[in-house]
Amino acid sequence: MTRFFSFALPVLLLSTAWGAAAAPALESRQSGISQSVYDNLVRYTKYSSAVYQWICPRPLGNTLVDQFAKAGTDGLIARDDSRKEIVVVFRGTSELADIVVDINLLFKTLSSTGLTGIKNEKVHSGFQFAYNVVADTVLKTVRSESAKYPSYRIVVTGHSLGGAVASIAALSIKAALPSVPLQLYTFGQPRVGNAEFATYVENRIGTANIFRAVHTYDGVPTILFKSLGYRHFGTEYWNFDDPASPSSVKKCTGGDDPTCSDSIPSTFINPAHIVYFNQAMALNPLLCI
Repeated sequence: MTRFFSFALPVLLLSTAWGAAAAPALESRQSGISQSVYDNLVRYTKYSSAVYQWICPRPLGNTLVDQFAKAGTDGLIARDDSRKEIVVVFRGTSELADIVVDINLLFKTLSSTGLTGIKNEKVHSGFQFAYNVVADTVLKTVRSESAKYPSYRIVVTGHSLGGAVASIAALSIKAALPSVPLQLYTFGQPRVGNAEFATYVENRIGTANIFRAVHTYDGVPTILFKSLGYRHFGTEYWNFDDPASPSSVKKCTGGDDPTCSDSIPSTFINPAHIVYFNQAMALNPLLCI
């Protein structure tokens, strides 16, 4: 079975000293987002960090509905009764075995449970495989929770590889529950598919419901190059300076806004990839109690 392109957290930790020296100077930018949007970005960063813990009985203090792990795809589904949310979280790469992988850059026609109207939409074959192996489990649980809590919205989120998987999962969940409000939050997500796929995501989920965050010079979001046919979907929220705050985040235009993270040449896997909105990804077990 072909293993999929992934991003190794242990490698990032070892490369911190190199990346700090290599980080480009970021110019001051006039931008900023509302405090409420910023607070949500912080909240789903925490979910995307918590899912790296092998045991997470209370994600952000909320109810753990289900955990899943199959063929290298791991995640959890939580329910926040105070915010009336069902949160589906996909984990990025953390296992040593995932470091040694094939770099499979081949496109495959988009195909997953419930998706219709597919024409020329192409995606990274590994990302699609990663969602499809858990699709039945995820959809069964989300359908059940949504039936029991019909007033709850759905949020799908993930960091790195988890963000790429989350983008396909969000499409599948939206197709299964079209009347349920859904939002997608990703952090350090690589490009997932071609321009047609990016448009498909924007049309099915809505750019107002997409929050694709990039931290400063994180090289993973641009590691699958546009020259290979890959394109990002909107809407990007670029945290262009540290420490993160509402004033240091720019809401970008389109999928590959040349004034946002796409303005910085990719330095591949680097230290900016493991810190999002002042959270060290994967390193805080307190997010699970």
